Order: sequence, then structure tokens, then C-alpha cells
Amino acid sequence: MKKIMTIEGMSCGHCVMRVRKALEETPGVTSATVDLLDGKASIEGEGLDSNLLRGAVVKAGYTVVSVIP
Repeated sequence: MKKIMTIEGMSCGHCVMRVRKALEETPGVTSATVDLLDGKASIEGEGLDSNLLRGAVVKAGYTVVSVIP
């Protein structure tokens, strides 16, 4: 399963690492890549819960615009 998340508020490499770590610590996530320029994260795993993913990013201090699918 794969989800794409659009995130606002990232401005540097530290932001990218913080979001990636938050996503990778979320249950079900096997990998996460975050693109600063696009403001998107690609998350892969099994049984991914969009609400948990959104909550992890918000808790890390960023705004989630959308999660697809």
C-alpha cells in the first residue's frame, strides 16, 4: 500500500528529516521519503491509517494538506 501526502511548512533539510522520522515511527509504515521542493511525502507499508499519518506530521509541527488515497 502506498500513500502520498502533501505537507506545508517544511523549509529545510532538518524539516525533511523530522517529517520522515515521524512517519517512519507510525505503525504500519515500512518506508517514507520526503521531498522538500514538492512538499510531498511518499509512504509505503501495510494497513496505513491516514489519520495516524496525519497526526504524526501535525505533532512534528507541520500542516497536512492532503493524503492520497
